Amino acid sequence: MASLLSLSFSSSMLSSPLPRPETNSKNKSKSHPPNSVLFPCAVAATVLSSVSDKKRRRHWKEGEYPGLSHDFIPGYSKKTPLRNLKKKLDRKNNAKAWVCTVTETLSDCILKKQWLQALQVFEMLRDQPFYQPKEGTYMKLLVLLGKSGQPHRAGQLFHEMVQEGCEPTPELYTALLAAYCRSNLIDDAFSTLNQMKTLPCCQPDACVDASKFDLVESLYGEMEERLITPNTVTQNIVLSGYGKAGKFDLMEKVLSGMLESSASKPDVWTMNIILSVFGNKGQIDMMEKWYEKFRNFGIEPETRTFNILIGAYGKKIRYDKMSSVMEYMGKLQFPWTTSTYNNVIEAFAVVGDAKHMEYTFDQMRAEGMKADTKTFCCLINGYANAGLFHKVIGSVQLAAKFEIPKNTSFYNAVISACAKAEDLMEMERVFESMKDKQCQPNAMTFSIMVEAYRKEGMNDKIYDLEQRKQELLNNGYSI
Repeated sequence: MASLLSLSFSSSMLSSPLPRPETNSKNKSKSHPPNSVLFPCAVAATVLSSVSDKKRRRHWKEGEYPGLSHDFIPGYSKKTPLRNLKKKLDRKNNAKAWVCTVTETLSDCILKKQWLQALQVFEMLRDQPFYQPKEGTYMKLLVLLGKSGQPHRAGQLFHEMVQEGCEPTPELYTALLAAYCRSNLIDDAFSTLNQMKTLPCCQPDACVDASKFDLVESLYGEMEERLITPNTVTQNIVLSGYGKAGKFDLMEKVLSGMLESSASKPDVWTMNIILSVFGNKGQIDMMEKWYEKFRNFGIEPETRTFNILIGAYGKKIRYDKMSSVMEYMGKLQFPWTTSTYNNVIEAFAVVGDAKHMEYTFDQMRAEGMKADTKTFCCLINGYANAGLFHKVIGSVQLAAKFEIPKNTSFYNAVISACAKAEDLMEMERVFESMKDKQCQPNAMTFSIMVEAYRKEGMNDKIYDLEQRKQELLNNGYSI
């Protein structure tokens, strides 16, 4: 297979350059002059300047419009004709052309979830004479780094923020805590939490993480000592943690307490968490049972609720129920979102149904929905499952054209496609590309590669990979 097909994913993995102001006139886009510009002096300058020279005045045929001369313009004084009118208009319009500022570029990088480029642009921003540290900017960057699996960089950024004189707030501390918790760095999270307790203006409120279950009860006890009543947000976080760990008995215990409480009533987020837990586990009957319970409790579903149902039905190849939910959304005038289409594309991708997957993607684009990283992960997985590896390459190239952020899931999809194509050399190149782009591999990355090497009996490669994994763990990264 590898000899018949040479995948070239890594050539399509080049990071998009940062937008810069245009400086080379050869590369500037064509200017667009105003719709209508009148230059009466230019017209007037084409006629004769002498009032007495009647013989040189142009005589017009009957019905023709006579050009204006200085005889017809009161207060006219002779002016030199405008030369090189087009060049002057070009210079004028190019001078007014939109220039991408550093601040706008930073916002664009954050919006596109390009954490590395965002940090690079932020460094440029800090060098500007007008720069002033702002809590909002740091908050956005901390949240971005947390969601991108970069907790250590988030901690470094927080330290730099304090050094700049920006006063830490409970919200900023919470963003840093979330970054640690997302990467399962619980010790760092508790260290930050203890640091908050020493600052009068940054007392923790209802921050809890359920990934270490033996600590949950102690956190509840500490909240009670501080007279902090767990609210709905707190309970939802605990529910999510119990659910992901499969501790359904504890999850139902918390949920029952919420139903009886006046301070932490379940809301639509509670509903979505429970449905997502059972949906991801493939327990469709339990998901439908709890959906009816929440509806009877008076909680109305939202677009995300329906997307969770569609995703769950799609993974179990229940296309009939998936279609019913989508029709119901239309009846209630709930718009289909990018997530809606992603779930449908993913349903076809799992079984390698490239035809219906492509049809859904084309419909998504026709509706004006913007594809995201998950969209292309599903497309890549779907084409790989169908054995259409040339279309995998096309999807990678299209993602680069659309400037889709490439995260660990994206690289995992490409690495998996290389493994299925038995192109281990390209798989290794993509893996090295992750390192170059400072994209952190996770357990799935190593699992895919180890399995590919095991099939080929490459035990030395497996050993090297395990050493690489251990090196990351020793450096404080969570795998």
